[in-house]
Amino acid sequence: MALQHNRSYDTLSEAVNDLQTIGYTEDFLIREDGECLYCAQNAMELSSEEFVIDGIYRFEGMTDPADESILFAISSKDNLIKGLVINSFGAEFSYRSSKLVEELYRRSRDLR
Repeated sequence: MALQHNRSYDTLSEAVNDLQTIGYTEDFLIREDGECLYCAQNAMELSSEEFVIDGIYRFEGMTDPADESILFAISSKDNLIKGLVINSFGAEFSYRSSKLVEELYRRSRDLR
């Protein structure tokens, strides 16, 4: 279920706080193998086929525009769980993250 209206945020923390108030309460992490998302609160894994992307928000670093964060608002296809995936680019970005992020981007482009 896509977000009902376009939202715009100045900071990552502002986006996270607002999206949590409308139900995106779970924190998802990209698994080591880059194949799925993991929700520690529910000990749940979701493959890329099991969720939809409801919104994507990009933020540049305050001191270095190359330090970029991307926030994905996602929900499971059965809409029983909604949460956030934060992916930071820059020096710490790894291949395992990039595989799933590329899949997220590909799927988000397909939605347009």
